[in-house]
Amino acid sequence: MTATAQRRMGRDERTLVLGALLNAMAFFAALPFAALYLDDRTSLSPAAIGAVVGAIPLIAALGGLGGGALTDRFGAVRLIRLGLALNVAVYCALAATSSPVGIVALFLLLGAARTLVEPSMKKLLSLVDGGDGRIFRVRYITLCVGAIVGPAIGGVLYSLSPAAFFLVPAGFFALYLFLVAVRGGRLARLDAPDPAAGRVPVGTALRDRRLLAAIGAGGAVFLVFSQMDTVIPLYMRGFLGDRTEYLFAALLVTNAVLALAVQPLVIRWSERVGPGVLTVAGCVNFAAAFVLFWISPVHVSLLFAAVVFWTLGEAILLPLPDIAVHTLASADRKGTYFGLSELRYLGFFVGPALGGWLLEAAVPVYFGVMAVAVFPAVVLLARARRARPRFTRR
Repeated sequence: MTATAQRRMGRDERTLVLGALLNAMAFFAALPFAALYLDDRTSLSPAAIGAVVGAIPLIAALGGLGGGALTDRFGAVRLIRLGLALNVAVYCALAATSSPVGIVALFLLLGAARTLVEPSMKKLLSLVDGGDGRIFRVRYITLCVGAIVGPAIGGVLYSLSPAAFFLVPAGFFALYLFLVAVRGGRLARLDAPDPAAGRVPVGTALRDRRLLAAIGAGGAVFLVFSQMDTVIPLYMRGFLGDRTEYLFAALLVTNAVLALAVQPLVIRWSERVGPGVLTVAGCVNFAAAFVLFWISPVHVSLLFAAVVFWTLGEAILLPLPDIAVHTLASADRKGTYFGLSELRYLGFFVGPALGGWLLEAAVPVYFGVMAVAVFPAVVLLARARRARPRFTRR
C-alpha cells in the first residue's frame, strides 16, 4: 500500500486488517479443497459435492441480511466473536469426525458462521475508515495474500494429516478471536448500538435504490469474475488437453501475485481520477481479458496477457461495491446494508451456469456476452453514488 495509506492507518485499522488477513488465510487454507475432501470422505456424486460446496456461499449470501440486522441490533463485536467461535468449533469438529452426514452438516455450518462474521467485519471496517472507503482496498490486499499463502498451507496439510488440515485454519480463526477479545472493548465503542437501530425495518433498506444499485453492480462483477474458476478452464481444456491443469495453476498464481502488486497502484490512481472513470477502466480491462482468452488458442502466451488485463479489472472493480455501501449507509444501518449486499454473491451461482450454457451453445457468443456483461456496473455504481433519499422509520 502507499506510504500515505500507511501513515493514515491507526491502531483500530491495523487490528481489523490483521483480522481480515487471518480470516482470509483460514478460508483459503481449507475451502478450496472442500470438494476433494468430500470426494475422499463421502460417497456423494460430483453434482451433490458441487451442491454442498456451493451451498456455503449461498447460505452466506441469503443469510447475510439476518446477520447484518443482528449486527446493528447487538453490535458488530459480539457477532464477530460468535461467528469466529462457531468457525473454531466447526473446524475442530471436522478434524474429529468421519461421518459423511456430519461432514456435510459441518460444511454447511461454515456458511452460517460467515453470515455472522462478514457483515460485522465490514461494518467495523466502514466505521474506522477515513471516509473514502480505502480500507476496503486494503482488505482486498489481505484477500490476495490469503489466496497465495492459504492454498500453499492447505495443500501441504491435506497430504500430511486430515486433522491438521482443519486444525490449522481453526488456529487462524482462534487467533482472530483472541485479537477481537483483546481489542474488543475499543472496537465496541466504535459501534455502540443505537437502541432504535433494531427498529429500522428491512423494507426501508430494500427501498433504498442506491443500495439495490450497489448490489446489482456487485452481482454483475461477480457473475463475470466467477468465470475464471469455472468456465475459462473448461475452454482451455479444449485446446490444451492434459496441459490445462498445469497452465491454469500458473495463471492463478500469476493472478494472485499481480493482484497483490497492482492494488497499491490502484489506490494511488483512485485518488486522482473520478469513480466513474475508475469503473469504466475496470470494465474495459475485463472485456479485453475475455477477448484475449478467446484468441488464446493462437499461442499460450495470450493466456498470460489475458490474466494481466483480468487482474487489473479485478483489482479495480472488486472493492467498489463495498465502497459504495460504505458511502451510502449511515452508521446505524451499516450492518443491515452490508448484510443485504451479500446478495451480490448470487452472481457466483448464476455466472457458472450461464457461462457454461453459453460456451456449449457457441464460443463466440460466450465471450461476447461476458465481455459486455460487466458494463452495467458503470451505470449501477453511478446510481449508488447519487444523493441519499430520505426515509422515515416505522
